[in-house]
Amino acid sequence: MMQFWILHLLVRDWLMLRILSIALIAIAFSGFAARAADFQKARDAYNAGDFDIAFTEFLPLAEQGNAVAQHNLGLMYSNGEGVLKDDAEAVRWYRMAAEQGNASAQFNLGFMYANGQGVLKDGDEAERWYRLAAEQGDTRAHYNLGFMYANGQGVLKDEAEAVRWYRMAAEQGYVIAQFNLGNMYASGEGVQKDGTEAVRWYRLAAEQGNVRAQYNLGFMFDNGEGVLEDDAEAVQWYRRAAEQGSAIAQNQIGIMYAGGRGALKDMTSAHMWFNIASANGSENAPNNRDKAEGLMTSEQISEATSRARICMSSGYSDCD
Repeated sequence: MMQFWILHLLVRDWLMLRILSIALIAIAFSGFAARAADFQKARDAYNAGDFDIAFTEFLPLAEQGNAVAQHNLGLMYSNGEGVLKDDAEAVRWYRMAAEQGNASAQFNLGFMYANGQGVLKDGDEAERWYRLAAEQGDTRAHYNLGFMYANGQGVLKDEAEAVRWYRMAAEQGYVIAQFNLGNMYASGEGVQKDGTEAVRWYRLAAEQGNVRAQYNLGFMFDNGEGVLEDDAEAVQWYRRAAEQGSAIAQNQIGIMYAGGRGALKDMTSAHMWFNIASANGSENAPNNRDKAEGLMTSEQISEATSRARICMSSGYSDCD
């Protein structure tokens, strides 16, 4: 009988513990679901531009240790969204999230140290936090580390190390890293000079709309660097850059039209682009425009001027 009673007590205690465990799990799940709902409410408010509500919802979550909420509060203090802009407070929240391993917070904390915002400028700390973010795959951190090493900002200048970090970002499609990597190959900085590789990275950046890459790619085809010389291809890339407002590309495409290189010789189009480039600050374009006028009739000059006006007023969408 005693054994039965002991067994009964053990079974009863086990059942009570089981019920208690289930209850605790239910409570924990309920709390998690509530926090998830609060986070969703905060995020929805932030995305809708209702920063006061977003801040009110993020704050208790951040105080409970939610790293994403802590990071988001850092952003709000950085940008003055729902609160007065306060870089020191932004750093405080970024640090809490960064120390929990939040890659975005690590990147932003690195940025604050790199620029001396809310904290004393400190290249070592910037590099440390960028590196932690980069090790988690943050492409912006890859790029910023490349920039620091390329320019000796906060670290000893190391072009090979810059190339390494730029490549990581470039291979993930980060357009400015692709452009900069192209520059490194074109100049032989940190890597053996290689025009073909320069063209490859310029093209990837140019196809994403980077105006400097478009101009440089035009230059490479124009001069046969890293590719066979191809004036028509050069005109195509100069044109893309020109239509994004690049004065140097606008002047260059004028030169191509004036010389009949890559396009039919057309002094009216050449004058139009020289005139536009002049208006946008090109140093060489005014002289090129004046030379073109010496080869044109007054009617052609009038037409070119009218076309330039239409081209600029259309945002470069009507330039033919």
